[in-house]
Amino acid sequence: MARIKIDLPAHFSYQTELPIRITDLNYGGHLGNDALLSLLHEARVQFLKQHGYSELDVAGAGVIMSDVGIVYKGEGFYGDVLTVQVQATEFSKYGFDLVYLLLNQNGKEIAQAKTGMLCFDYQQRKLRTIPAEARERLETKA
Repeated sequence: MARIKIDLPAHFSYQTELPIRITDLNYGGHLGNDALLSLLHEARVQFLKQHGYSELDVAGAGVIMSDVGIVYKGEGFYGDVLTVQVQATEFSKYGFDLVYLLLNQNGKEIAQAKTGMLCFDYQQRKLRTIPAEARERLETKA
């Protein structure tokens, strides 16, 4: 089976810190895959907010996740505080990718991830082109 490979950007324009909560643990006692996806969602919302946007309003367009890829590199445990770095990449007519790098408080890599985001008109329930303003703002490098 081919493995997912995520190309990390040279620089990330945003980072936040998110603690691993007791409810984020799975039966193995470490960060569960479902909880990791929730942490990515939180980081994405914060990233958009930093640019003055929300998932329902990115310069007039909503965004919807079209795909996700996660590469696990290490375990996360209760009490760890993850630094989540985020960068928008791979812009197209209808959307972009968000790439994430998650490190624990000791600098150990926990995961890499990518979410494909498409611009979406929630009233008409269909894709729409990415607004030029959003592309310009989100492309900003660190």
